[in-house]
Amino acid sequence: MINRAEQLLIKKTNNIFIQLFRYTFVGGIAFLFDFGSLYLLTEKLHVYYLISAAGAFLAGLLVNYYLSIVWVFENRSNKSKQMEFIIFALIGIIALGFNEFFIWFFTEKIRIYYLYSKLISTIIVYLWNFFIRKLVLFR
Repeated sequence: MINRAEQLLIKKTNNIFIQLFRYTFVGGIAFLFDFGSLYLLTEKLHVYYLISAAGAFLAGLLVNYYLSIVWVFENRSNKSKQMEFIIFALIGIIALGFNEFFIWFFTEKIRIYYLYSKLISTIIVYLWNFFIRKLVLFR
């Protein structure tokens, strides 16, 4: 049992299922930063929700990057950490565009509360981020 837990949680791995499992936790932590920042900026500081969503998303992006390189992905396709972060961020910026669109669409067109729209957007963007980053950066 210890070996399975160690393999799942501690050892470096290239197993895509273990990476997806870990990425789910990383995404959850990044989501807490993102969602919490969105709520605080919008509800407490009265920042327009789409501006809050962008800033909060970027905070989550930084958390996601750090945890992804430390815990999720072993192989790195790019030797330059600066270039790797730039590509990681570019993928994140595309994801930010998806995030903004889906939050706007579900809030303005479907008339769902913006925090619920964020939840829906998160699921879609989570899948995009994992598979594109795995394919481009961490083969």
